[in-house]
Amino acid sequence: MAELILLADPTDIRVHTSGESLSVTFDSIAALKSWLESAGLNDPDMLTAEHTDTTDDGRAYRRMTAYPTWHGWEFYASATDYTDPAPPLDASTADRLAALAVA
Repeated sequence: MAELILLADPTDIRVHTSGESLSVTFDSIAALKSWLESAGLNDPDMLTAEHTDTTDDGRAYRRMTAYPTWHGWEFYASATDYTDPAPPLDASTADRLAALAVA
């Protein structure tokens, strides 16, 4: 587990009830791909999937999942990137944040 955390900094790790597999969530698709690369798991035959969709509230996203085996563990790795830009801050909030940053 230490190697996983040092290589990847996942946002969530869960052991499945079987005790033989882990669910690992990454902050972004780039972070998931980086971990696969640095752990030597970027085999083109590894089962991966990517899809795009929208949430119930209409936010567009892209999701990647990968299912490598590493150090005897089966991994269910996933990451989600929201593809719609965040709405801009209103002028009042932006001004207050700028004042706070200066203070």
